[in-house]
Amino acid sequence: MLAVVAGARLLGGSDPAPPAPVRLSSQGEDRAARIYVHVAGAVRRPGLMTISAGSRVADALERAGGPAPRADLTAVNLAARLADGQQIVVPRAGAATGPPGGGSSASGGAATGIHLSTATVEQLDGVDGIGPTLAQRIIEYRDAHGGFRSLAELAQVDGIGEKRLATLREALQL
Repeated sequence: MLAVVAGARLLGGSDPAPPAPVRLSSQGEDRAARIYVHVAGAVRRPGLMTISAGSRVADALERAGGPAPRADLTAVNLAARLADGQQIVVPRAGAATGPPGGGSSASGGAATGIHLSTATVEQLDGVDGIGPTLAQRIIEYRDAHGGFRSLAELAQVDGIGEKRLATLREALQL
């Protein structure tokens, strides 16, 4: 048998092609590019979802099968970027839009119910009229002054004028 293999090489047989390289890091890269979000409320398939980092609330709702027939999508910011560990709550039409049990929610949905005293940068960034820079300024002001005593105190944060304050009064609570 060995003589046959050696003879084939001498007569012009070629070595087999080297194996294709294997990417060992692809699993780690895939995991790093995925986040977990919890979609709840008026959606067809609520639950814990894995989704690509950088996705938006609309993408998570699509993964959850879309909104249920009586979903109130006006209470959800479909354009908000998702963060790992975030919960998106889609309320039913006519339902109260605050988070269940009065706790704070990282909902990416209705800003109603976001507590100014405990909100994260990501939660504030999901509120219409607040971007990531302003969200960071609000947190810095809150930390430097021991919290907010009233929503009117938001006017002390650089970048919040009377018009924006009026909008935020509807979206935030203490």
